[in-house]
Amino acid sequence: MKVTASQYALVSERLAGPMTRAQALRLKGLAQEAYQPKQYAADLSCDEAARRIDGLKAEIALADPF
Repeated sequence: MKVTASQYALVSERLAGPMTRAQALRLKGLAQEAYQPKQYAADLSCDEAARRIDGLKAEIALADPF
């Protein structure tokens, strides 16, 4: 799949922008579940929120014995 320069610019702009409401809710819930409330911050970028969500999901999966 080819990505044009304008498509790339839109994607990179979106990732640099603030996290979405869905990301905020997901991150807050995962941070509470993992007992790491400091992982949530209201001023995160979309990209940073995605990284933290992935990290918390991986950590929770490792802690789950089943």
